[in-house]
Amino acid sequence: MKKLALYVASVVLFLGCANGQPKGMAVLPKPAPGEAVATFGGGCFWAMQENMSELKGVSKTVSGYAGGNTVNPTYEEVSSRTTNHAETVQVYYDPKVISYATLVEAFLYSHDPTTLNRQGPDEGTDYRSIAFYRTAGEKETIDAIIKKVNATGHYSNPIVTQVVPFKVFYPAEKYHQGYYRIHKENPYIGSVSEPKVMKMRKAMKAYLKPEFAK
Repeated sequence: MKKLALYVASVVLFLGCANGQPKGMAVLPKPAPGEAVATFGGGCFWAMQENMSELKGVSKTVSGYAGGNTVNPTYEEVSSRTTNHAETVQVYYDPKVISYATLVEAFLYSHDPTTLNRQGPDEGTDYRSIAFYRTAGEKETIDAIIKKVNATGHYSNPIVTQVVPFKVFYPAEKYHQGYYRIHKENPYIGSVSEPKVMKMRKAMKAYLKPEFAK
């Protein structure tokens, strides 16, 4: 059984976030009145989407691709690392309930922002840590929160998150949306995604929706 478990684990780590069959691309929703939008990438979007969706004030999250050049990329194209896109999550939130600064902080605690082009077993530019800003104020906020988290000593190495202006976000395939909750049986979710979610819950407990703050 141990050899079998090791074999399964090696297959899971090799496949990473690639399981599933394409069923078309998701539809990108429009922000509701009063909502703001933020976009972050921190490794496989399965865990990142779950993390951001658990925060108070967040109404919708969409997994997708951003930061590259290819128009309407597919998962396979992004995985080939020829598009320069990263797996990202677009977050729709109420700024009266949760601030952009808090979202940035949650993002930094939702993955390891100190590893360049890598998150655990997932390696490549498509898994890079990247934060997109839409205004000069958002850039200042990202830079300030990075400085703040670095100063806490939470991470033993400095944060290497790429901070870039937002251009366009492409929603990923439908089968990637909400994957964490739908496919708890997937070994990758248990071994890679769930520890990230638990890590964020611990760091951001005061900002979680009641059902996740237990």
